[in-house]
Amino acid sequence: MSDPFITFFGIYLLSMAKFIAGPVLGTAAGYTPLQMMGVTVLGMMSSVTIFTFLGTPIKKYFIDKLTGPRKVFTKKSRRVVRVWNSYGELGIAFLTPLLLTPIGGTLILVAFGSKKQKIFLYMLGSAILWGAILSYSIDGLLSIPFLNQLLR
Repeated sequence: MSDPFITFFGIYLLSMAKFIAGPVLGTAAGYTPLQMMGVTVLGMMSSVTIFTFLGTPIKKYFIDKLTGPRKVFTKKSRRVVRVWNSYGELGIAFLTPLLLTPIGGTLILVAFGSKKQKIFLYMLGSAILWGAILSYSIDGLLSIPFLNQLLR
């Protein structure tokens, strides 16, 4: 295998778990903003696809069997329900790249019973929006000579 493929695959895998990893590591690898955006969206949508179809079985096996009974009303669960009641599926999808992980946002949407088609559509829109904003913002910040010298 070649080095560029390994670099791409590593960034892709990390983008599956944490969205911000794509633009940050893509910059470090010397990718253009469009390449950073592509690998980030690809990583997020891969995890969305996997956890949309496997979310319920994973939840039943890992959470129910391994952790046992949990508190239903925690501070975090109340916050998620508040966002769900206020903004719905769009709100969860919009906040997923920033505050949640692609896996966490997908599991929340699956747990609330969202349709698979809506999950894919909203998460894809959110990934493209935030991928573009973060990729071009990081690229723009590094075009400032002072910051470029400071970080390189």
